[in-house]
This record gives sequence, C-alpha cells and structure tokens, in this order.
Amino acid sequence: MAGKGGAAPSTYSPSPTTQKTKSLIFGNDDVDWVRSDGREFHQCRPAFFKTGAVNAAAGSAYAEFGNTKVIVSVFGPRESKKAMMYSDIGRLNCNVSYTTFATPVRGQGSDHKEFSSMLHKALEGAIMLETFPKTTVDVFALVLESGGSDLPVVISCASLALADAGIMMYDLVTSVSVSGLGKNLVIDPILEEESYQDGSLMLTCMPSRYEVTQLTITGEWSTPKINEGMQICLDACSKLAVVMRSCLKGPDSTLEE
Repeated sequence: MAGKGGAAPSTYSPSPTTQKTKSLIFGNDDVDWVRSDGREFHQCRPAFFKTGAVNAAAGSAYAEFGNTKVIVSVFGPRESKKAMMYSDIGRLNCNVSYTTFATPVRGQGSDHKEFSSMLHKALEGAIMLETFPKTTVDVFALVLESGGSDLPVVISCASLALADAGIMMYDLVTSVSVSGLGKNLVIDPILEEESYQDGSLMLTCMPSRYEVTQLTITGEWSTPKINEGMQICLDACSKLAVVMRSCLKGPDSTLEE
C-alpha cells in the first residue's frame, strides 16, 4: 500500500531470483556473494511515497528508498522570465541539490548540475509542454540523505510531484538503475555497491507507453549485458509505476501484486 497518509513501503522488484547465501565478501569471481542489506540481486529496496509534502508548492512529493530520502517541490506554471520571447510551448526548469548532511562527508551539500540536466532530459519528453505556453514550471529536488541510486529516486519522485501539481503528462516517469559487480547485475544499488561497481545502467521510461525517455550507461558493457540490464530495469519500472499510481489515488487505495 502507498498513499498520502504514510502507508507502509511497497516493493517493486522484478521477477524473483534464487537467494544468494554462500559468500559474505564480494570479489570479482564471486557469483554467490550476499548483498550487505540482505536483498537478492534483482530485489529492489521497499519504496515509500507521499504527496503533498510541501504546502507552499503547487505540487510536491517525498520518496524514501532504504536510506535514500528525497523531497521534490514543483512551482508553476508561472509567467516565464523570458516573457519577451514568445513560445507556443512551456519551459521546464530543473534543479537537484544535496543537503549538507546528505552524504557521509558532512558540509558538502551543493547543487548538482549534472543531475539537474539529466532530470530535465528524463522529464521533458513526458510533459505536455504545449499546455502551458509562455510559462515556466520549476522543479526543485532536494536529496535529504544519499543512500545510493539517488538520481533514479529523484526522477521518480519528481514525476510524482508533477502529477500532484496537476501538470499534464503523457505518463508517469519511473527510473531504475543496475550496477555491474563482477559477473553479476544488481538492481537498485546502495552507496557501498556503487563504490565497487564496474559500470552502471540507468533506465528512465514511461511504463504505460513502454517508451524510454533516457538511458545512461557507464563502464564497459557487452550487448547481451545491456539487453539484460534494460529488461531488468523495464520490469522494475512497470511495477514501480503501480506503487506511484497507488499513492496518487489516496491512502485508501491498495497495491495488488
């Protein structure tokens, strides 16, 4: 169940896999090592969403995936600062920042320009910009605690905040990432796993339309590995969308898996 009233977290893991129990220490040749939080390789962290987290905003959402905590506020549509230049479509501004206590190293909170740009690219294709010409919608994402897979959580939370603000969209946008650790692909990696990863794949999509809005790959990936990673992410994205829609329906709605 997920809803405005703060329901219990819901999982959105793709197809179940066999539990790994043989080794507690990760090595490049280990196939059966155990994740530090006890999850299976293709098991996501429980997802918790809540809308209406910021009263002053047109729409807002709070997301909690394990130790990763994010809050997003949406303002607008409001008159664009570049009003002198008429445009028949609206403008989308995105900003992602970290609190000073978000990371283990205190006092390093700042704006994240790369994440801001990637958030814009992930959301732009899903928003009906033509429905608010000559105006701007501002999306402000704040990472309260960085626990791994920060950007996918930010993107999903921002999509929910836009929906809460009543911004016309083709579909909700969901995002999931996988990390390559040795011979294994692990979904929704935590901070520790990201520090050891050989490469990462993040996929953002509109599940109902089965349309990818962004695909980011780092490291060396073979074509079969990319296909496997994309399928894992698409499966999880479709299930994550169910959790998000349940949140929008209200606290009395239930999630059936």
